[in-house]
Amino acid sequence: MRYRFEYLIFVFVKFVIWLLPRRFVLAVGTALGWAVYVLHRPRRQLALDNLMAAFPHRLPAEHRTIARASFAHFGRIVLDLIKLNSWTSSRLMSQVEFENADTVVNAYAQGRGVIFYSGHFGFWELQLIAHAVQFEPMAVVSRILDNPWLEAAMVRVRSRGGTRVIHRRGAIRRLRRELANRRGIAMMIDQHIHDSSAIDVDFFNHPAATTSAIALLALRTGAPVVPLFSVPLSGGRYRLICEPPVKAPSTDDPEAVREFTQRCTDVLEMYVRRYPHLWLWMHRRWREAKLRTERVDTALNADNTDKGTRHLSETKLGD
Repeated sequence: MRYRFEYLIFVFVKFVIWLLPRRFVLAVGTALGWAVYVLHRPRRQLALDNLMAAFPHRLPAEHRTIARASFAHFGRIVLDLIKLNSWTSSRLMSQVEFENADTVVNAYAQGRGVIFYSGHFGFWELQLIAHAVQFEPMAVVSRILDNPWLEAAMVRVRSRGGTRVIHRRGAIRRLRRELANRRGIAMMIDQHIHDSSAIDVDFFNHPAATTSAIALLALRTGAPVVPLFSVPLSGGRYRLICEPPVKAPSTDDPEAVREFTQRCTDVLEMYVRRYPHLWLWMHRRWREAKLRTERVDTALNADNTDKGTRHLSETKLGD
């Protein structure tokens, strides 16, 4: 009953948002973000603690300014995602511009599939929809929501334009199949991974347990790894940026996996430093972690036997 009640609230909010002008929706989203910043003390404090860890030389007033802007930004994009989902594809794409789109075209042209990655930065959900329209649909790894009714609604949003949603558990096998069929896949790289498949890399000079799946897949398949980011522009528009592929190490030993994951993380950190208010500071990115070499070594040395495939299928991915 609780799940159904939550879903009914969502349907009502969606109906109201679809009727309202988009400018008003964005203003309400901003106000909603500010309200959460003021009223949700644990999340506010977590964001400030993370900002202090990332920018220790900045003043507390700067941390508060960035945190408020981050809460406001995510309030806007949550409501904007609902609003844009009511638009036709052509109308939606009128609010989007691509930078370095030829990078994506060239990556697909290599014929090995493409591994796209991003973080909880900017408007990452819009990237899926716009990519499907501008280029071709890709498969995205996603965590299943607790509420099955809301999960089904979110899948419908993400599946717009043909995007394929793959749930996180046991996703590696399906992702390898997508790459073998020369398609694109998408993953997030900025979520804390709490199992032994994680790689510890530096993120803002602090160890962060990070998915090794991107590096493992790239080293095994030769698929290019392309970072994607989105930044808001004036007038409610968005710029989707396609960075050059991350250069892969020449070897595929466990240290190469860590080095490759670090290179991918460094690109994300560059964007967060450039636009700190666009990143999700209110989640626990840094936690106590130890280097995890044995599991990665096992994955790299495994051949295409059932045992090796079963091991990789159990690897957990970021949200």
